[in-house]
Parts: sequence; C-alpha cells; structure tokens
Amino acid sequence: MLIRTATINDLQEITAVEAACFPASEAATREEFSERIQYYGNHFWLMFDGDKLISFVDGFITDEPDLTDEMYEKASMHDERGSWQMIFGVNTLPSYRNRGYAGQLIRCAIDNAKAHGRKGVVLTCKDNLIPFYSKFGFQNEGVSATSTHGNVSWNQMRLTF
Repeated sequence: MLIRTATINDLQEITAVEAACFPASEAATREEFSERIQYYGNHFWLMFDGDKLISFVDGFITDEPDLTDEMYEKASMHDERGSWQMIFGVNTLPSYRNRGYAGQLIRCAIDNAKAHGRKGVVLTCKDNLIPFYSKFGFQNEGVSATSTHGNVSWNQMRLTF
C-alpha cells in the first residue's frame, strides 16, 4: 500500500471515496474538497491499493482548540503555524474496512502533528466509534457544542501530546 499526501489530481477519487463512506448530508462536496486540497493538501493522507484510492484522512491546522462546523466549510481557516491538527474525515471504502488501513492513516496524522510540534489532534465522531479512537489515545470530551455537522450529534475527542 502506498501512502502519500493529496494533489488536485486526486480530487475525483477523494470525492468518490467520501460519497461511499458518508451520507450526502455529511459528505463534503467536490468543490469543498477542491478548496481543501488547495489550502492543505499536505494534510490529506491518502492510501492506495495499486492505483486505487481506498482510504484517506484529512483535516487542517488551527489555533482554535475545538472543531466547529465552520471549519468544514472554510478551508481558508487553515493556519500551518497553528497548534492543533483537526481531523475532518476518516474514510475507507467499505470493501477495505476492518484491515487496519484507517488506523495507519490516523497514525500518519498523529505522527505528523507530533513532528511539527503541535499540541495534539482533535476530531469528532459518532458514539459507536469512540472505542476505535480511544485505542490511539484520544479522550472523549463529550457531545460537541460546536459541531452538529449534517444535523448529527458528534462527540469531540482529543489527543493531547
């Protein structure tokens, strides 16, 4: 498996994987991904099986400690000098799940944040994924007061270094 960061040439595949992983109300659009790649393509960790994109993790850097809905929509809020690595999406094609691929990419995001001296990593997830992220050291901070993305209740989780 090849792991690398994103370029605009990956836009179509990223959008397709997102659509396979999230309902339309929660999935980012092609336009949103285009903007995200422009601002922080180096914070998209992509995994390929041959030429096929099978999994990715993405999110930007900010000094804001909590993940907000506005962050999903405004890639321009990315600040490469910021303290926190946000994770907006953890995506693995259904036929490739339960093989550890997402975990490898989460580890890439964590390692990158550590290497750049960040304070830690923040993400939101649904209740059923709390145990999964806990395995990486994320602590559940409870239901997010700043994100109801897709009209869903999200738990904010934080890994502080």
